[in-house]
Amino acid sequence: MTAFQLTVNGRPRTVEADPDTPLLWILRDTLGLTGTKFGCGQGVCGACTVHLDGKAVKSCQTSLKEASGHAIITVEGLSKDGSHPVQKAWLAEDVAQCGYCQPGMLMSAAALLSHTPHPTDGDIDEAFADHVCRCGTYPRIRKAVKRAAGGVK
Repeated sequence: MTAFQLTVNGRPRTVEADPDTPLLWILRDTLGLTGTKFGCGQGVCGACTVHLDGKAVKSCQTSLKEASGHAIITVEGLSKDGSHPVQKAWLAEDVAQCGYCQPGMLMSAAALLSHTPHPTDGDIDEAFADHVCRCGTYPRIRKAVKRAAGGVK
């Protein structure tokens, strides 16, 4: 086992594990941050999306070694009280049905808005192209992203 330094949700953490362990399992099993979900394990569903230095990445496809030394934000780190604009917009637009994919969707929306404050429909579609929502709430997701950007009142 090797020791790795991570900063997760603003907090320095030391983790001892195999360098090739997916970040998803470090977050969930080692650090107890279960908001990040396991979906497909192949990086195609988006349920495990977190931020790595502000960029949305699939934690099931990111190794502990790759994440070491970087700032990681999970859905728990968006805000302690649900006050992040994306979280508020998700509630206002009643996006979630089953909710399983939503942590990853929230993280992708927050990353999108951090670099594209006023996204077009095309920007939103591109940001969510590798997410799967079995409930089919895509129109509400788009509306919530626009609300979080200040485009929907």
